Amino acid sequence: MSAFNKAALMTCSMAMRSIATRPTLVRSAFKTSGVRSLATVADTVFAANKAAPKTPSASTFSAPYQFDSEAPKAVPAAIKLKSGHVFTGTSFGAPISSFGEAVFTTSLVGYPESMTDPSYRGQILVFTQPLIGNYGVPSQEKDQFGLLKYFESNKIQCQGIVVNDYATKYSHWTAVESLGEWCAREGIPAISGVDTRAIVHLLRDQGSTLAKLEVGDEVLENKEVVEFPNPNVRNLVSEASTKEVYELNPLGDVKIALVDCGVKENILRCLVARGASVTVFPWDYDFNQVMDQYDGLFISNGPGDPRAASKTVQNLATAFKNPAPKPIFGICMGNQLMGMAAGLDVYKLQFGNRGHNQPAINMQNGRCSITSQNHGYALEDSVLSTPGSVVQGWEKYFVNANDGSNEGIRHLTKPFSSVQFHPEAKGGPQDTEYLFDDFLSLARAEKLKHSQKPFFVAEPLSVPKKVPVEVIA
Repeated sequence: MSAFNKAALMTCSMAMRSIATRPTLVRSAFKTSGVRSLATVADTVFAANKAAPKTPSASTFSAPYQFDSEAPKAVPAAIKLKSGHVFTGTSFGAPISSFGEAVFTTSLVGYPESMTDPSYRGQILVFTQPLIGNYGVPSQEKDQFGLLKYFESNKIQCQGIVVNDYATKYSHWTAVESLGEWCAREGIPAISGVDTRAIVHLLRDQGSTLAKLEVGDEVLENKEVVEFPNPNVRNLVSEASTKEVYELNPLGDVKIALVDCGVKENILRCLVARGASVTVFPWDYDFNQVMDQYDGLFISNGPGDPRAASKTVQNLATAFKNPAPKPIFGICMGNQLMGMAAGLDVYKLQFGNRGHNQPAINMQNGRCSITSQNHGYALEDSVLSTPGSVVQGWEKYFVNANDGSNEGIRHLTKPFSSVQFHPEAKGGPQDTEYLFDDFLSLARAEKLKHSQKPFFVAEPLSVPKKVPVEVIA
């Protein structure tokens, strides 16, 4: 054997002996520098209220490993369902408890947008995506229209969040704080280390249910009977709606009146970025008194039971009877309110459709689009295909390819239409954003019809903030 081969064999033998005598690394006993810790392992140790395993001596290993003499104590948390099921984990948000309706979303990205979506008001949000928080939370920066660039409203709207694996370290160029810091600052409880797959199976099989998210050392021993308040008995639309009239992009070429049932910032952005001037009204404002000042009417999304917004339904029913109707378009809650004004009923879905991957089929051309959705109620549209139905002049516009539920309606002869999904889809997909172009084209045609003179489409104008406006009835 050559000297080279002998040296190589000796080196290999020494390496094998080194590996055999090297202590086993326990991931929950130390944290690595620059590498995200595995939250599920840490949660197992903390939820059991045990001390962390004894750590090996730091001198045994070289960088990049760093050791803590003792792992921090985690705060226990639990989500308790009205069905009697209890799931325990670790708190990473505000140290308070809250009630709400437990629902789940299948969105893979966009947790800042989902959590600030007013349609989630009154709900405890369960994420099916296992890893949440890995890109942190962005700032409250606004765009040229005075709208928030990264959020759908100015605060967290849901009652709490439930995740499987909270990323304790985040990385993104827009991030200014962690998800846990954001939740704690806004008073929103959050729990990690939970088997979210099991919760989703329960919600799918038994339907959405009321829940309580508890935080504190006593959650494991607290066996008292819990009363679960139902947020859907409140008028959540009234809570989410603006309290005053305001205007965006006042010099836009076409004027749109928007009824705010809990409108998302990106809906407003999709309108003003296309050159529209948008005046936002409270949910119960009688817009019929001022529609002669506008070229179109928009009904926004919103939270809760649509039957609570009966005043908006009455106002829409009046608008539908106008002999010279202006174009009307609705999204999500707007679809349900327009359907109710037309004579349709609504019903509660078993577990709702929430996520970025819902297929909706256009009944006009048969095309299927992937859409973003967030709703727990739907229109009962079976009467639209029934001869002699009391609901005349309307037809199905879109239908969900998964469960067959209604995804939109349109009038046969008047410029009225609505969709259940979100064409603006902050976080994506943007397959159906063309619906904003269709609506504004109708509004511009309406304006041209009355002015009888050509007009130009103005470039979007930059305004520093929302401008309060006084509407003269």
